[in-house]
Amino acid sequence: MTTTVARTHCFYVPPYVESALVESAEAPSMDQTQADLTGAARDRRAGVLDEAAAKAEAEEAVQPLAPPATGTSRREVYDSGNTNNQRVTLVRPEGGPETKDADVINAYDNAGLVRGFFKDTLNRNSIDNRALDLVLNVHFGTDYNNAFWDGDEMTFGDGDGVIFSGFARSLDVVAHELAHGVTQHASGLVYQGESGALNEHFSDVFGTAITQWAAGERPEDADWLIGDEIMGPELYGEALRSMRYPGTAYDNPILGQDPQPAHYADRYTGNADNGGVHINSGIPNRVFFRVATELGDTLVAARIWYHALNFLKPKANFAHAAAQTAESARILVKAGAVHKGATQVVRGAWHEVGVG
Repeated sequence: MTTTVARTHCFYVPPYVESALVESAEAPSMDQTQADLTGAARDRRAGVLDEAAAKAEAEEAVQPLAPPATGTSRREVYDSGNTNNQRVTLVRPEGGPETKDADVINAYDNAGLVRGFFKDTLNRNSIDNRALDLVLNVHFGTDYNNAFWDGDEMTFGDGDGVIFSGFARSLDVVAHELAHGVTQHASGLVYQGESGALNEHFSDVFGTAITQWAAGERPEDADWLIGDEIMGPELYGEALRSMRYPGTAYDNPILGQDPQPAHYADRYTGNADNGGVHINSGIPNRVFFRVATELGDTLVAARIWYHALNFLKPKANFAHAAAQTAESARILVKAGAVHKGATQVVRGAWHEVGVG
């Protein structure tokens, strides 16, 4: 019997940022219609999520010894034509000729980088480790200020050119959203509360690790910002999150103030944002930043986190993640794959934010 993988609808721009844009007089392009579009997408997926989660809990977690491939790891880029539909027109299949559309080019190339990172650095065969095909939709909606992974494929808005620019053009966006698929298949972290914040955290981890890997950056040279590449002229210089300093990514009349806490004692405990999945991800993000910089190698830290991800249960909390990342570090140190002392570095970073 195989376990049903619960699919999660994960958006790049958090709901509290969208709400701020709706309410801001200085951001007329982000109106209620756009927020409704995102809400409708969330609602469509909610029914699938509920059904899949219920079925997954009713089944035994038994996987076949040799699960069949789900695809050939090929990329397929579709043009939504500014409609609210996916897979409208296939404009670039794997190995197809390059187009003149910058969003198509970047979606295709960035997906290739993400695929290459997981294959070459973590020995993972595409998103599900079974050669899943990478389907990417560009030009979704009209001036749509978001991007999302819906459990099957990636979808990118063009941005309004004022608050946000094209989402497919950012490697960090593509890597972050496809990493939600990795988490979906590796651990199935439930997108609610602390497990949901860990889900967002792992996407930030792989997003920044892939960005640094592609640029050949060391941790001390990286900016550790999430979402800075998509900021339009009105918000240029801001970001959605800072892994180095949670709570400092932005502070302006349009978005308000970044709500992310950097310590567990200050965590958000309300119901908004699926119980703070984007808000509280700042706590483990700070941990990963400290581990990467202290070890002096973001890829080494990413290997520890990837190992841990495969052993976390769907409803894991921060304490579980702290224990598992330390255990994964110990295992990798013993195998000679990670620096000696990494286990203590991991434990120390979690203790610094009040977890563990």
